[in-house]
Amino acid sequence: MTKLTYITHDGTRFDVEAENGSTVMENAIRNAVPGIEAECGGACACATCHVYVDEEWMPAVGEPEAMEEDMLDFAYEVRPTSRLSCQIKVRDELDGLVVTVPERQG
Repeated sequence: MTKLTYITHDGTRFDVEAENGSTVMENAIRNAVPGIEAECGGACACATCHVYVDEEWMPAVGEPEAMEEDMLDFAYEVRPTSRLSCQIKVRDELDGLVVTVPERQG
């Protein structure tokens, strides 16, 4: 199992164990992380699972693809480390990943 940490905008931490092959969004929903709405269910058709990836994790997570970049245009307060959590697949290399949930979703 891969360990993920979600930090809400108010600083509350949610440490979860995630199955490889799932997404960061799916694990947020399963563990009732507040602020991840996931209105499209992970189809990369909205921006309601927006997170900020901890800067040190960006090389491992990687850059968003074109479709995700288009959806990030609808996200609230986009930053250089913004990603849609539905597009981040959990894998061994992400063990310890830290993401922060923005104050609100797009």
